[in-house]
Amino acid sequence: MTGMAGLRWRKSTHSNDNGSCVELAALADGSVAVRDSKHPDGSVLTFTRGEIRAWLDAARAGEYDDLAPV
Repeated sequence: MTGMAGLRWRKSTHSNDNGSCVELAALADGSVAVRDSKHPDGSVLTFTRGEIRAWLDAARAGEYDDLAPV
């Protein structure tokens, strides 16, 4: 994807040090880029702020808890 150079990628402070993290960066148009930290030159997904907000709200509400390892 073009236009990704110079982005300020960040990951959660809850991420571990093994490199298995999701990183996010704000884009100039207000959307959010998401990538796999293990593959920084790989695919990047983009979402609107509303889509990110909906996903975070669902995660906070526990909608994905069944996908977490026990």
